[in-house]
Amino acid sequence: MSRRLPSLDGLRGVSIALVLISHLTGTRGAPPFLDFREDLGNLGVRTFFVISGFLITSLLLDERAATGTISLKKFYLRRMFRIFPASYAYILVMALLTWFGIIALKHNDLLCAVTYTVNNHYDHSWWIGHLWSLSVEEQFYLLWPFAMVFLGTASALRVAVGTVIAAPLIRISLMIFAPSQRAGIGSIFPTVADAMAVGCILACVREQLIEDPRYARFLRSFWFFLVPVAVFVLNYPLSAKLSALIGVSLLNIAIALCIDWCVRTPGGLIGKALNSKLAVWIGALSYSLYLWQQPFLNRHSSLTINAVPFNLVLAIVAAVLSYYLIERPFLRIKARFEVDHRHIERPVDTQSK
Repeated sequence: MSRRLPSLDGLRGVSIALVLISHLTGTRGAPPFLDFREDLGNLGVRTFFVISGFLITSLLLDERAATGTISLKKFYLRRMFRIFPASYAYILVMALLTWFGIIALKHNDLLCAVTYTVNNHYDHSWWIGHLWSLSVEEQFYLLWPFAMVFLGTASALRVAVGTVIAAPLIRISLMIFAPSQRAGIGSIFPTVADAMAVGCILACVREQLIEDPRYARFLRSFWFFLVPVAVFVLNYPLSAKLSALIGVSLLNIAIALCIDWCVRTPGGLIGKALNSKLAVWIGALSYSLYLWQQPFLNRHSSLTINAVPFNLVLAIVAAVLSYYLIERPFLRIKARFEVDHRHIERPVDTQSK
C-alpha cells in the first residue's frame, strides 16, 4: 500500500495550471492578460521536478525502512507502468498523424521521443517539444535509485548536495565558454538536475529539519510568506548569468520550502484547498494534461481547435480519456509492485500538531 503525502496532488495541479497558462499565451483568441511568456511554464515544470525528487526519495526511504532494502526491479516496474503507457500512446498518435500527413515531425523527433532524450534534441517540432521535461524525469529515475541502493542514503545525499553545487557551475560555464551549447541550458540533464536534487535533499533531511526549533518556528511564522514571494521574484530574473549561477538555485530551495510547508500543514486554508477533491483530481490528471495539452495549446496554429476556449476544452477532454482509459488500468497493475508503508515507524512531526 503506497503512502500518499498530503498536498502533493494539489501542488501538481497548481504546477500543471501554470504550464497551461503559459502555453495558452499567444494562442488564437487568448486574452492579452495571459501574456506571461514562458515564465510561468518554467515555474510549473521546475516545481514538478522538485516534487519528483522529493516524492521518489521519500518512497525509496520508506521502502528501505519497511523492508530493509530497495528493490530496483520493482522501482523500474512501477515507473514503467506509471510513465510508459500514456506517453507511448501519445507518441503513437503523433506518429500516426505524421503518417497521414496531418502534422509534420522533424528528423529524429520520434527516435528521441521514444528513447526519452528530447532534452538533448534542440531542433524538435512543437508536437513533441514538451517531452523534454519527461526525458529529464526519466533520466533522473534511471540514476537516482542506483545511487540510493549502491551508495547508501548518506553518500547519495552527498551526491545530491554535490549536484546542487555543480549544476550552477555547469550552467554558467556553458553560458560563458560554450555559446553553441546555450540552447541546452535548462534542458540537458546536468543543467537542471539540481531541481530534483533539492527535492531529494528535502526528503532526506526533513525529519531532522523539523527537530530544529528555529526551522519549526520559521515555518509557523508570519515571515514565511516571503518564501512564495521569492519564488515568483526569482522566476523573473533581471540577469541571465546571475540567475544561472545563483538565482535558479535559490528558486529551487524556495520551491522546496513551499512544498515542505504545504505537506506539513494540510489543515490550514491553503492545505484544505490543495487537498480538496477538485485539486486532487486535477493533480491526478496532471500527467495526461501535460502530455495532451501540447497539440491543442499550439500558438503556431490558426485552426479553430487551437483557439481559446476550444483548445483548452479539447486538451482537458483528451487528458480525461488518457487518464481513465490508459493511465488508470496500468496504475492498478503498478499497485501490485508497491510497498506496504503501514508498518513504517516515522519520527513525530511536531509541526503538524
